[in-house]
Amino acid sequence: MNYGVNDKGYYGDFGGAYIPEMLYPNVEQLRREYLKIIDDADFKAEFDQLLKDYVGRPSPLYHAKRYSERYGANIFFKREDLNHTGSHKINNAIGQILLAIRLGKKRIIAETGAGQHGVATATVCALKGIECVVYMGEVDMERQAPNVSRMKMLGAKVVPAKSGSKTLKDATNEALRDWIGNPVDTHYIIGSVVGPYPYPDMVARFQSVISAETKKQLLEHTGKTLPDYVMACVGGGSNAMGMFYHFLDNEAVKLIAVEAAGKGVDSGHSAATTFLGREGVLHGSRTILMQTDDGQVVEPYSISAGLDYPGIGPQHAHLYKIHRAQYVSATDNEALQAGLLCCQLEGIIPAIETAHALAHLEKMKFKPGENIVICISGRGDKDLDTYIKYFGF
Repeated sequence: MNYGVNDKGYYGDFGGAYIPEMLYPNVEQLRREYLKIIDDADFKAEFDQLLKDYVGRPSPLYHAKRYSERYGANIFFKREDLNHTGSHKINNAIGQILLAIRLGKKRIIAETGAGQHGVATATVCALKGIECVVYMGEVDMERQAPNVSRMKMLGAKVVPAKSGSKTLKDATNEALRDWIGNPVDTHYIIGSVVGPYPYPDMVARFQSVISAETKKQLLEHTGKTLPDYVMACVGGGSNAMGMFYHFLDNEAVKLIAVEAAGKGVDSGHSAATTFLGREGVLHGSRTILMQTDDGQVVEPYSISAGLDYPGIGPQHAHLYKIHRAQYVSATDNEALQAGLLCCQLEGIIPAIETAHALAHLEKMKFKPGENIVICISGRGDKDLDTYIKYFGF
């Protein structure tokens, strides 16, 4: 079974590049050049050096002993929260800024939900002295205010998206409009494994460092390179795809992706895409998305800004359809309780996105000696206000 992308840009029934004519030259240039550039020895050397010396990779694989006692198995945390800027998003941002420079681009745009991708993009633009514009939903700007301040400190212009639900979907729409208006000098750094081909494949490759490191680290911890389970939260799905990437071909490894159920999958306030969605086109690719009977996008809801997206990356849609990975969901309440538990059992404050993955542990049964790796995709500093309001600290 082939889980990767084919030469037409599809994962099974999903993917492709459904784009307006104005964007065709940009996307076609990327498609023609990206593999040549990222396979180049100089690119690889610069990418690896920045991951090591600037980001602080490899991120640790931490044996969470109190979690292991609670759940009756060996629980390991892949600590992407310890990266510079506080999440996995920096891995892809560095890869794409190096790519953009080699394509001769002078201006960078990005969309962001929780703000972590925006911060990572603003960071690499500051590092390389390139103009940066980040689009962010007005609602997300309020609930992720510290990240808005970080982006501005890093020299980025943060533009509010004021249409629709004023969240990630709408920020993505605004970024795409900007790109259509500035096709020659601008590169769009998409933050997840979504969008027109080659973005889903390109972002997955940059994030695959997560699972590549995990295999080596797990061998040191356990004497095995393959865990029994790999778990991650999923909105568009970049941390999950990075975490799954090098385990896809080993079908003994069970892959579990946890979406945001919001106030409940049947509440009308949810972002559980695979449960609620149908096949269609969103932001340039054929995928699974939440939509009405006549094809209008349904507004998603999650307390987590980073999971508040009405679709899922096309590779995830493929893995879901062929049952290679299991897609489940956790509610706001379940995620917040799981976040607090992680704080108090392991002394780690997780992002609310990550807490969705942790929440699913409560619904699982493990055998003694099984090894479970969970991607701690980001740290919870940005979510303290939400935690404080919920728990009344």
